[in-house]
Amino acid sequence: MNFVEYPDREFLTLALADRLAGDLAQALRQDGRASFCVPGGTTPGPVFDTLSGVDLDWSRVSVFLNDERWVPETSPRSNTRLLRERLLRSKAAAATLVPLHADAPLPEDQLEALAEGLAPHLPISVLLLGMGADMHVASLFPGADRLAEALSPQAPLLMALRSDAAGEPRITLTAPVLRGAMAIHLLITGAEKRNALQRAATLSDLEAPVRTVLANATVHWAE
Repeated sequence: MNFVEYPDREFLTLALADRLAGDLAQALRQDGRASFCVPGGTTPGPVFDTLSGVDLDWSRVSVFLNDERWVPETSPRSNTRLLRERLLRSKAAAATLVPLHADAPLPEDQLEALAEGLAPHLPISVLLLGMGADMHVASLFPGADRLAEALSPQAPLLMALRSDAAGEPRITLTAPVLRGAMAIHLLITGAEKRNALQRAATLSDLEAPVRTVLANATVHWAE
């Protein structure tokens, strides 16, 4: 794990956006295309705002979420809604959004179709993750109903998971898909999450799912 500390969140935002843009540009040069997997939540919003105006060939970039709450895009809790509002605008509006939600009562109803749509965009070129204070990444929550399966090397691309901490049912990329990314970045802020990251080193993957990606990750932190 490579840990990078920034003097403040504004500096972090600008530096991380520049790093992500550089990784995407390198993937485009090497492979002719790039896939960019990103978290929901509010923390990455300023990074998305900056990235949306970066001069890349976004038409050759596919964008998809680490995970999604099983709610319609009209819901304020929709990660897809956040993605459209903060990243997929300005120059980045030319990127291709790969969906992790469909109109169905349960995520299990659409898992196969969504996985088929995702598969051509793997492995992930550039992965940006967030982490909760409980040390979850994507929707790999400690205590989730099928967490052990989602962490397994044999896990499918996508799974539906449920946990008390998650609220709604979630659809999530699994550990092998996340670990297989060519470049992995973890964005955290505040003392609580830094302390949680330090605790993760003493725990199992089931207790601290973030451990599944740390070996090859660059962690970006500011107070």
